[in-house]
Order: sequence, then C-alpha cells, then structure tokens
Amino acid sequence: MPDFLLTLVATPRRIGVVVATTLFLLGLLVAAWRVHRRRRARAQREAALCEIGLEYLRDRLVPDGMGGTLHVPYLLLTPRGVVLVDLWDVAGNIFGSDQMGEWTVMSGSRRSTFLNPQPAMYDRVAAVKALAGELSVEGRMVFTRRGTFLKGLPRWTLSVESLRLEFPPVEGATADAYRARYRESWAAILEGTTPGPRKQSASFLQELFLG
Repeated sequence: MPDFLLTLVATPRRIGVVVATTLFLLGLLVAAWRVHRRRRARAQREAALCEIGLEYLRDRLVPDGMGGTLHVPYLLLTPRGVVLVDLWDVAGNIFGSDQMGEWTVMSGSRRSTFLNPQPAMYDRVAAVKALAGELSVEGRMVFTRRGTFLKGLPRWTLSVESLRLEFPPVEGATADAYRARYRESWAAILEGTTPGPRKQSASFLQELFLG
C-alpha cells in the first residue's frame, strides 16, 4: 500500500488515541481536584471543631470500667464542661431516630445503613464522666452538611455550625478563667486516658480511584 494511503488510515487511529488520552487525563484532573476539595473541607471542619474548645484532645482511649477501653474521637473543654464529639461525614438523606436500631442513608439510587450511634455515645459519655468528677460531660454526634435528616434530628445530633452556636467559644481572660476553674478535672481526664490510634484516612490514590 502506498505511503499516503497508510497515512490516511493511521491518522484517524492516532486522532482517536489522542482524544481518548486527553479525555482520560481531563477526567483524572477533575477527580484529583474533587479529592483535594474533600480533603481541604475535612481539614477545615476539624479545625473549626477544635477551635470551639478551650482545650481539646483527639483520639483518646477511655477505660470502660470492665477492663477494656472506648475510643473517643474528640474531647472539647468548653465553658459548660466537656463535650465528647463524634464527627460523621455521611452523604445523602439520613433517616434515623432515637428508637431505631439502624439508620438509613439514601443517596440517589444507593441505600445503606449503619448502627444507631447513640448507645455507643451513651457508653463513652459515662466512661468520661467517671474521670471528670464534678465536671459536666455531654456528647454530640456532629454531621457535616453532606448529610440531611429529612424527618428531624435525633437526640444529641447536630451540625458543626449548630455545635458552635450551642457551645460558643470564649477568648482572652474569660477563657483563662475557665481553664483555671476546670484545670484539675481536665488533668484527671488527660491522665486517665491514653492516646488511641487515629482513624486511618484513605490515601490520595484510594480516594482518587475508589471515591
């Protein structure tokens, strides 16, 4: 076959390869940008959460009174006392109540369930109270904006923004006064708990290809 005919046959193939490669790279860039945005949003949420506290502890193991330990994601010292926070990043419409054993998440055509987190929260609050003495201990399950409770919020459930409104941070001399007031109880919590393993986040490549 003459060279010019070979060129005519090969050119569409080359164009197809170039187009396919370009589309693949564009898709990869879009996916990478989405992962970057998710990671940045996650870091911002965690920073906003910790800023509420006069002091805070992350990922602590609390004795359960039976020879074991319970993992506590966040402990925030606030003017009202200690707030134990469990941060949930669940995307979709969430259906849950105090009486339901499982809560359901609907996201498009996808449906999934997870155990009602309230009983575990009760246990962890009780464990921290055993260390805190007279200091008040409360628990909150904080959900990000990616999740929506269509039929009302179960007990102890709110958003990061609502948590900040319920436990407004204080600064300066006022904050120092509260720290001094709660110093012994907070020290008892620190001494009575041990550092726990942080929840391992998916690697960038895992988030990129597995979502």
